[in-house]
Amino acid sequence: MNRYLRALVVVPTGALKMGFAKLFHPKSFHGPALCMVSPHSEITLNGGKLTIGSGFKMRDGAKLRVRKGAECVLGKNVSLNSNDMIVCHEKIILGDNIQLSPNVQIYDHDHDYRAEGGLAAMKFKTAPVEIGNNVWIGANCVILRGTKIGDNCVVAAGSVIKGEFPTNTLIYQKRDTEVKTREVGV
Repeated sequence: MNRYLRALVVVPTGALKMGFAKLFHPKSFHGPALCMVSPHSEITLNGGKLTIGSGFKMRDGAKLRVRKGAECVLGKNVSLNSNDMIVCHEKIILGDNIQLSPNVQIYDHDHDYRAEGGLAAMKFKTAPVEIGNNVWIGANCVILRGTKIGDNCVVAAGSVIKGEFPTNTLIYQKRDTEVKTREVGV
């Protein structure tokens, strides 16, 4: 779609979504009046606090969920791409100038499958996620609880990461592709 035509759709949609968020969550939502938010995206506040900086963009299918008692802070010029998902149960902080490629998942929690009642008990282990300024996260990445990424980093496509990563680093996972010949009719 032509970018100007797209802007005619997503800017008013963003204003409506931000306006409704401010109207229904006046104490827990702080964000810009104007931003580019797709009509096919989702922002859910279930008793958590959400702060969004200026220049926010959210493409089709992106989901941002902040659960009860959690805090999510998105800096200036944060861009969520198609089918990205951020789910916050404790604390997620994204700095300024963050670019997420399609299908990125960011979680500050894991299901506690050892809890009495198993997964049905809906118990979680949580740890904050912090992502610095000027970070690009490639397509199909998963950022797990307790992850800290410094400023000026690139996370290569398809990475599943957890841990602390210093400023000015390229984060990638080496994978060997193995091919085995299968014997047919033996």
